[in-house]
Order: sequence, then C-alpha cells, then structure tokens
Amino acid sequence: MSQLLRLQTLHKGEVLFRRGDEGTTLYMILSGQIKISVSRRTNQMTLAILGGGEFLGEMALLDGHPRSADAIALEESFLYALNRKDFLSFLKTSEHAIPAVLSALSMRLRKTDNQLTEMCFLNVPARLEKKLVELIESRPADVKDDSDHVLTISQNELGHLVGVSRESINKALKSLRKKGILSTSRNTIRIHKLDLLKQRLR
Repeated sequence: MSQLLRLQTLHKGEVLFRRGDEGTTLYMILSGQIKISVSRRTNQMTLAILGGGEFLGEMALLDGHPRSADAIALEESFLYALNRKDFLSFLKTSEHAIPAVLSALSMRLRKTDNQLTEMCFLNVPARLEKKLVELIESRPADVKDDSDHVLTISQNELGHLVGVSRESINKALKSLRKKGILSTSRNTIRIHKLDLLKQRLR
C-alpha cells in the first residue's frame, strides 16, 4: 500500500479542504494537528482536533458526497494522501482492511454520540473540564511526562471545541484558576493538577 500514498505538507493556517469540496482523497496524519470545523454565518464549531496517527476525509470518500466540514492545519503538518480509486481497490484486495475501516468509523461515530450527549446533559464547566482532559491525553507520548501539562490553544478555539462562547469559557477557566487547578496566559493553558481535574469528572 505504501506505493499508493502521496506525502503532503501543510503550513500553519493552510486549508486542506472546505465544506462542499469534492471528496476524492483520504488523509492520514503523520504529524501536526488538523482542525475539523463547521461554520454558519459568524458562528463556528470545532468538531475535532486530529493529530498524528489519525485519519480524515473518509466520509466523503466512501459515500461520494461533498466534504461535510472544513479541515485546516493548526501547525505545520505532514500527511499521507490516498485517492478514492486506490483506496477502494485496496479494500477489495486486503481481507484485513474492511474490518479495520469499520472499526475506525465506529469509533468516530461513538465519539460524535458522546459529544451530543455532553452538549445535552453536561453544563459548561463540566464540558470544559472533560475537553481539557481529552486534549491532554490525546497528545503524543513524548510530551505526556510534563510535570505541568501545557496546551497551546486560545480561549476562542476552546469555545469552538466545547460549543460555547469565549465569554463562557473565560468564566469557567477563571473558576479553575481560583482552585489552583490551572493557570492561563496568551493562547496557553497550563494544568497543574491533572489528577484533580479527572476526579471532578467522576
């Protein structure tokens, strides 16, 4: 399969695809971060921030419909690209490919279901705390041993991820700062008490 893959580089802020674009390519992220989001007028919601080892673009590739969201690089990113024809051919010739693809799609759907459940039943502070833990735990293994866990993300972007306004995020972060759980600076959140943050989710 390696001979079918094409290496692609994205610079920070570069668009991989836009909602409505024709979906003819599957992407696998080698390194970097890609934001998946949807926008309507002046409102935007971030559906996911994907990193190394994750893939994107599979929905349009499989059903033949246009892209359902925007994909933009949050930092310099390297990806493998596989076109639709080669991907479908690979599925036909590899007995292990289809179960793996179905498993990955199932995990993606489960994650979406969890997001919808959280938006319905969790308040803003709880949703924020859960998202902070998810972002920390999804980082590459080589940066997980920090005594303080650092996230480079703006409050505006965090609001898009949680599905609330920047003002609501600021209020929830202020409460966590008062408890000594984290500190913030420009586009940076430093979590000092990750274990305590996890305990609050139970």
